[in-house]
Amino acid sequence: MPDHHRHERVGEEIAHEINAMLAGELKDPRLEGNVCVSEVRVQPDMKHARVFVSVRTENSKEQADAIKALEHASGFIRHELIERLQLRRLPDLHFTLDLSQEHVERIEQLLKQMKAASNPASKPKPDQAT
Repeated sequence: MPDHHRHERVGEEIAHEINAMLAGELKDPRLEGNVCVSEVRVQPDMKHARVFVSVRTENSKEQADAIKALEHASGFIRHELIERLQLRRLPDLHFTLDLSQEHVERIEQLLKQMKAASNPASKPKPDQAT
């Protein structure tokens, strides 16, 4: 019986190892301090992996620069991953900016605004007699 979840485990390992590289081995100044891999999705055929990268900055140029730096270092990253994970074939890595945290923050902001608009504390209830 084939292992149906191997690609998921490999994705988790790739994310862990790239984050370890970001913590100390990748010396590019565009990657300092505010970059981490949030998720890696590996296709079931193990040929491609989408690496979602979270960049903690509002500056879109810095976000784009971080993705470019990872793409520039992809040869080193691939070599290190093959050594560390002992895989014969590593999926092709595709780096993508992860905007999910920004979407979560925006949704929370909108929900707070809706709650504040629909539940004003200053209005007295009509059934209360003064």
